[in-house]
This record gives sequence, C-alpha cells and structure tokens, in this order.
Amino acid sequence: IIQRFGLSIENRHRALDDAEIIYRFFKKSSALFSDDEIEATCTAILKRPALPIKLDAKEVEKLPASPGVYYFYDEKGLLLYIGKSVHIRNRVMSHFSSDHKNHKDLQMSGKIAHVDFEQTPTDFGAQIRESNQIKALSPIYNRRLRKVKKLFQFRTELDSKGFQRLSIEAIDSDNPGADERFGLFRSPRQATKKIEQLADQYFLCHKLLGLEGDHGSGKPCFRTQLNKCLGACQGKESAEIYNQRMSAALKNYQLMLWPFATAILIEERDIQNPDSVSFHLLDQWRYIAKLRLVEDIFDHGFQLASNTTPAQNAAPSKDPCDQDDRFDLDIYFILVRFLVNQENMAMNHLKVHHLIHQPDL
Repeated sequence: IIQRFGLSIENRHRALDDAEIIYRFFKKSSALFSDDEIEATCTAILKRPALPIKLDAKEVEKLPASPGVYYFYDEKGLLLYIGKSVHIRNRVMSHFSSDHKNHKDLQMSGKIAHVDFEQTPTDFGAQIRESNQIKALSPIYNRRLRKVKKLFQFRTELDSKGFQRLSIEAIDSDNPGADERFGLFRSPRQATKKIEQLADQYFLCHKLLGLEGDHGSGKPCFRTQLNKCLGACQGKESAEIYNQRMSAALKNYQLMLWPFATAILIEERDIQNPDSVSFHLLDQWRYIAKLRLVEDIFDHGFQLASNTTPAQNAAPSKDPCDQDDRFDLDIYFILVRFLVNQENMAMNHLKVHHLIHQPDL
C-alpha cells in the first residue's frame, strides 16, 4: 500500500507513524475510489451481496480487479447500462450491495442477465471510453449524454457605473471562447441555476446578474430586503468591491486555456501489466483519436517533437467511438481533471509526448 500510493514513513510499526500512514491512505483512496466503491468493498468482505435474480455468479467472478468499462445486458442482449471504474469487479458489485435508491435502479437490477467489460490501462482511459460509448450506444438506463451543437456561457461587461454585469449567451460548441466568458453549460436553465447559486454564495445582486428586471427604475433589488444583496443596485456598495466578489465567484468557471503549444500524445500504461498500453491524441481540449501505434500520429499530420519514441506494445485497435475531433463538453471536463492535476497524472502514470505538425512536402 505504501509503495502503491507513493507514501513515506520514517518509523515503521510505531503507533503515531502507522496512524499517520492510515490517515494518508484514506485520503488517497478516497480521491481514487468513490464512496459506493469503498462501501461495496467493505460489504463484500463482511457479506457477499445478493446478485440480481437473472445474473449467474460466474458473470461476476470473471470480472477483473482493474480499470475499465463494464456493460449490463438483459436476457435478449439489450444494452441496459454502461459504467466505468478503477476496479471493475468492486464497482459492479456496488450496484447490488445496498438498497436501491430509486425505482429505475430496482427495475434495471431485475433485468440484468449478462455483464461484459473492457479493460483500460488506467482510470483516464476508462473515463474517456465510458463517455464515448454512452454517446455511441445509448444504453436505456444511462443519463442521455449527447454532443450538442450549442453550449452556453456567462459573459461579463461593465455598465456605465463600472459594475460587472452578467449575461448568458449561446456559443458554437466547436468554438468555445475564453475572452471574458465563463463556464460551459448545456442549457440556459443550467446556466441560470448556477448564477443563482453563486448569487447566494457571494451576495451578488440579481439585477446586475440579469435575474431580476431593472427597467431603469433605480429601485433596489428584492434581495436587499433579505440582506442577500449588499446594495450595489442602489449605490450602497462601490463597483470596485462588488466586482471583486464577482471575480471571485467566476474564478473557477473560466474556460481553461490549452496548456500546450500544440497537440499532444498521452501514453497510458498499466504499470502492473506493461503490455496494456494506449495512446490518445489530443489537441485544444479535443479528443482526436485513440491510436494503436505511435506511428499513427503521421496519419493525423503530426510527428513527435523529440527523437524519443514511446515504448510500444499491442494496444487496442482503433475504434470509431474513440475518434472525433469535435469539441465535447464531457471530454473537456475529463481532460481538465487530468491534464491540470499533476498528482492525478502521476497516480495514473500518464506520460505526455509533445507533437509538432509535419512539414509540408
């Protein structure tokens, strides 16, 4: 465990040091595994959960203790659900380890007759594969993920008194901008809900946020009566102070700039199984393709920026579900979670290889 999580300890088998290691292990494992997965593991140790009535125990016994994507099917082969996990077996068992939270889960459990899976080297590949497969195959019990033509962002601009005002505008999903625009949302309703949450958290004015009509009346917004607006709408607060809170509210919602000069190749390799390797071609937060060989980057107009060629093994074949250079909101969020988090990259042993465009012949 200490080696797996990169922990260090000076005095082995001493109460305080051992307690410190356990605490750090809990923090690391909680970041890597979901609460459901941890609960399922504990439940499996104490008591084997009851399987769905149509599911043979051998279907679960074949599942690996490794990252990947799993598929639930009914008796006739209808795809019911797609999920992902860093530990496929535990995650599948978590579906059966506790009381069903809603009627949909209970209904699905009664239909599951077959479980299939695809292994990936790390959690990174599992998240990408799950997102792409749900969109391509549309399982009946998954939330309907789809690639939308329009996304919505917040746009800020200063009014005549110097206050930052906020509006929601539609943008082309293939060209999301970053200049004075924040957030990425699937609908105006989703964006409005987030504005309302930020207003409550940062005491922002509903009039300046476009949530309450102004009409040039000069009257304070309704929220001043509730002490939830500090008076920006009636001149009781300076634009400088109000704008500081507005900037703090929007800080975590600005579209991330692509942190590389050009496209990159992510090498994903399972350190426990060196033969399990995948290569992912990315550019400007777009997932271009999953590649079988490093040389396949030439087909996309790139070459390695250095002379170092990544070690290769037999990787999965190219799949149309893992090849699409359009901007995808779900893929964007997955890439951000990894590419801007060095600890996450290190935990998954992901390597970045910088690319350059091939010179014109």
